[in-house]
Amino acid sequence: MKIFKKIVPLLAAALLIAYSSSAQKQTYQSLEEALTSAGKLRSEGGPSNITWIEGGEKYSFTRTNGIFQELWTKSMKDLKEERVFTTENLRFPGTETQFTYASFQWANNFKNLLFQTNFKRIWRYSGNSDYYLYSFGDRSIKLIVEQAFTAEVSPDGKKVGYGKDGDLYQLLLETGEVIRLTDDAHGQVYNGRFGWAQEEEFGLVQGWKWSHDSRFIAYWQSDESDVPIYRLTDFSGHHPQYMEVPYPKVGDNPPVVRIGISDTQTAKRRWIDIDLEGGYIPRIYWTSKPNTLAVLWMNRVQNHMKIWFVDVTIGDKKVILEEKTDTWIEIFDFFSGVQDLTYFPDNIDQFFWISERDGWAHIYRYDYEGRMINQVTKGLWEVKSIKAIDTDKAQLLYVSTEVSPLEQNLFLTDFKGRKKSRITTASGHHSVNVSKNCKYYIDSWSDINTPTLSYLMNIKGKKLEQLVNNGDVLKYLDNHFYAPRELFSFVTTDGQRLDGYLTKPMNFDPLKKYPILLDIYGAPGSQGVYNSFGTNGWHQWLAQQGYVVASVNNRGNGGYGYTFEKAVYRRLGKIESYDFAETAKYLASMSWLDGDKIAIRGHSYGGFTSSYTMLTHPGVFRASVTAAPVTDHLYYDCIYTERYMGLMDDNREGYRQSAVITHASNLDGYLLLAHSLLDDNVHPQHTFQLVNALNMAGKNYDLKIFPPGAHGIYTNTTTYLLLMHQYTDFLESYLK
Repeated sequence: MKIFKKIVPLLAAALLIAYSSSAQKQTYQSLEEALTSAGKLRSEGGPSNITWIEGGEKYSFTRTNGIFQELWTKSMKDLKEERVFTTENLRFPGTETQFTYASFQWANNFKNLLFQTNFKRIWRYSGNSDYYLYSFGDRSIKLIVEQAFTAEVSPDGKKVGYGKDGDLYQLLLETGEVIRLTDDAHGQVYNGRFGWAQEEEFGLVQGWKWSHDSRFIAYWQSDESDVPIYRLTDFSGHHPQYMEVPYPKVGDNPPVVRIGISDTQTAKRRWIDIDLEGGYIPRIYWTSKPNTLAVLWMNRVQNHMKIWFVDVTIGDKKVILEEKTDTWIEIFDFFSGVQDLTYFPDNIDQFFWISERDGWAHIYRYDYEGRMINQVTKGLWEVKSIKAIDTDKAQLLYVSTEVSPLEQNLFLTDFKGRKKSRITTASGHHSVNVSKNCKYYIDSWSDINTPTLSYLMNIKGKKLEQLVNNGDVLKYLDNHFYAPRELFSFVTTDGQRLDGYLTKPMNFDPLKKYPILLDIYGAPGSQGVYNSFGTNGWHQWLAQQGYVVASVNNRGNGGYGYTFEKAVYRRLGKIESYDFAETAKYLASMSWLDGDKIAIRGHSYGGFTSSYTMLTHPGVFRASVTAAPVTDHLYYDCIYTERYMGLMDDNREGYRQSAVITHASNLDGYLLLAHSLLDDNVHPQHTFQLVNALNMAGKNYDLKIFPPGAHGIYTNTTTYLLLMHQYTDFLESYLK
């Protein structure tokens, strides 16, 4: 018999009062109402699209005034707000059509705004758009380019660069002249943009960067000529049309890239001579040193990294940093929205790098000769990102898990790491937006008992203004049933402590036994459990229907150090599924939970782990709700998969054991599979191969196919409600 060491859950008296009075509160009358009312659990009313401008002494934000879009600024000097732009009475040039936009960007001189309109999607994050430039000087707006992939105003404000049809151009604002910078795009060869796999797995859409002095554009050229094409269709129409996606799977040829430099004064080009060695160049950075580009190279399995400094005028290059590990190296954090873990501040010939080399993600400082000056942070906790760097005062602001892996807080330290102070002091999870000059920040904060609050703060901890209050949410909670999260921790049989949360059912009675849904994701670097306020409408509906809903931070997740996260290397699914099974058994040890009625649910990587756990730990879970699952890692893209599994020829048994389809004959319980036929991320091939394996093993299952719908499965409100009804009905059938 396995013994679990229980650690007392973090309960608040307020929660017990809420449970005891829940019978008198309003309840959701339908699943639809629960799903559509989830927004009432989210604090609203604050500024949107906040961007710090003028060195951090102002920030801009957007408002919607009826049908008109407005841009405002707030001054840190006196906290006064000023409307600086409105679409009211503004028309698309040469038409009577009201001007609208999807997004905007400031020019560095703050004299212009570049608007993105008429967006037509290509991949998940990218597409072609029309771009318009608005001048604050004469309040004019003019079309820059139609259906360009990306566009950006140069740092000096005199030019607009853009990518269109696979090539790069610049428009001179003073004369209106358009200069073509590249002319060799053809077929599957692109300048300044990426294909599906690079965009998805390295997190960048724009494949080019202005130099600080606006003279050069550094860009990627991507060649996907040898990348296999995957075809998708929803089978609509008399003769179905097929969407073609260049998609390199494990073992396939990935895109081949090289870095080009375009001199925008002469229109001459130069290629940077770095041997890919079969690997990737996922990042480039302009440094503070004139004409010097930092080029980050990684090998194919992404456990070897080099940073080159390249003089773009003559092509001289030098390796200034090299790192090798036994697993994989992080260069960005998708789940935290952090694009870069390497930072090159202005006005100083030093750079900062977040590395796990001592077992935890910490900040290291280097000079431009590649010598490490010092390790800035240390401890048994992780730095998530650097938010701002003040080179004049030799200090920086960073976000870390020092207080708890379940919380993120803002800290200030000097470059030597000797003078450190905690800036955000409230217990809970903080999301911060810091001014470039390190003087101010916007703090959006919540904990399991407190809906989100947002404040404008100065770096000394003074509240300058409350931007978002949670009064409407609290008023709603006064009158409506709400199942709050309760944090718990336990130690697995093999000695690993795991953190989780659960929500208890309405009118909770400890003498009853309740079914459990373990709702998980589990991918490397992700994290599902924080000390934050829960706003999931489906979870609230399930709690109202008598379910316990739980989640857990499994091994492989970020926030807990190198050993915890990298435990899954070359054996995806094995450790995660063990932790999910241990969590189920721990929860089942509670007298008020029914260990015979436990379900697991996940989407995408969560679809992989939910189905894999169901099949590799038969008898623990009665049912699995599995959506868009990766059922065999050989079918997924090589950039992501080989990062965590290694090369196929070096780990064939690891791949075989990590495939859900390998274990299809173990199904003991009820399995619901859902997938869209137009899923360009996790292809429907995954689900159909699992279906075939289940058929061959004589196993029964439920299958829900949504022809259009991409990776999210549903296409509109109707299909979303249908999908959630199918999930809920499945649980009602097999857990009640």
